[in-house]
Amino acid sequence: MFNNDKQTIEELNILGKFRQGSVYGLFSQVKTRGGEQLLDQMFRNPLQDATGINQRSSVFQFFQQEKLSFPFDNSQLTIMREFLDTESGNNKVLVLAATLIKKLLASVTRDERYKKMMQGLQATIVTLNKCYQFVEPLVKIEGPFQSRFRSVRSMLETPELEQLRMIDIYQALPVRTLSEYEYLLKGRMKEKLASIMEFISEVDVNITVGNTAAAKAFNYATALPSAMNKLEAKGLFHPCVEKAVGNDLAMNGNSNVLFLTGANMAGKSTLMKAIGINFYLAHMGFPVAVRSMEFSVSEGLYSSINVADNIGLGYSHFYAEVVRVKQAAVAAASGKRLLLMFDELFKGTNVKDAYDGTLAVTEGFADYRNCLFIVSTHIIEVGAALQHKPNIQFVYMPTIMEGSHPRYPYKLASGITEDRQGMLIITNEGILELLGEKN
Repeated sequence: MFNNDKQTIEELNILGKFRQGSVYGLFSQVKTRGGEQLLDQMFRNPLQDATGINQRSSVFQFFQQEKLSFPFDNSQLTIMREFLDTESGNNKVLVLAATLIKKLLASVTRDERYKKMMQGLQATIVTLNKCYQFVEPLVKIEGPFQSRFRSVRSMLETPELEQLRMIDIYQALPVRTLSEYEYLLKGRMKEKLASIMEFISEVDVNITVGNTAAAKAFNYATALPSAMNKLEAKGLFHPCVEKAVGNDLAMNGNSNVLFLTGANMAGKSTLMKAIGINFYLAHMGFPVAVRSMEFSVSEGLYSSINVADNIGLGYSHFYAEVVRVKQAAVAAASGKRLLLMFDELFKGTNVKDAYDGTLAVTEGFADYRNCLFIVSTHIIEVGAALQHKPNIQFVYMPTIMEGSHPRYPYKLASGITEDRQGMLIITNEGILELLGEKN
């Protein structure tokens, strides 16, 4: 099971249909309740099998390439689902008697049950016909979902459902016919209809994800066996940031630590979030914000980007950071294959302790070659002390000075930054002048 670390999910803003800027929100245009439930399940349960991930990706690609449109009416689906969810008797004669009573009550009172039965059967007929019209041409197209199309068509061609599909919904149905289908659909055919409804939810999600990939210019990652311990991407960018800049990334067991430096506002945190989000989406088999990507299947993802103090537990910001690093260390030491990301380690303490802590922790993590690590810091002196570690890559987010004003290209470069613009930004904002006016 892929480790769904709560803090990581929140820091990367993965879940939440109505949460502003969430990754889930990119794909939330599903049209049905069943589609929404399936999408939520996929988001909460990334896959851990390379074959399964690549298979799911190929299904999304198929729907995207075929440019399929969702053919079903959601109101009809809702009526059909309510109809099928209503219990019916196990005795055919008793079902007929109950139907007759409902019709009688409908004629002498305002009882709506007979009308709802009629509407439910009509909605079922309409939906099954649309389903057959949808799958019939797709059965003939070779693709990763062809067996599913064939299975659904086979169910729709069973004599009972084929006969049902031929009924004219615009003519009044005899009570006996209505009761027979009430008995049949909620009894012997119940599992088949549940499978068809599940198929419709799958179609809803597949079309939505494919449409999102096309609209956002996302591509699909290739999953590799976990033993390869590889993460390689071209043009990787943050999927929720408009006009985001793409960056290239290459990590493996022989180069498993990315040591990232750069000035404040240079884009280090956004890059780390972009890597984490795309890594998570890739494990779902979803399209990712890259030109191309290959990755070894992992057992989880840990991030420490926006660690806050915890007043309830009496934790200071620094202690909360220490607790978080300890959690990550325990996870790495357990032998699991993980991606772990730390943004500005130990920023809640003094510079000397932050230097010593960042150096010691990075050196320690570097020895776990079955994991991938990304560590960012603005304490650039740590980089010089890590040069003896051959498996550490040194990269930075540059700052370009235009006069006295910094510009950030958000494009990764090799090496360790020499940028120190903190005091310049303070000066540019006029803080010192404002303080001087007080004297």
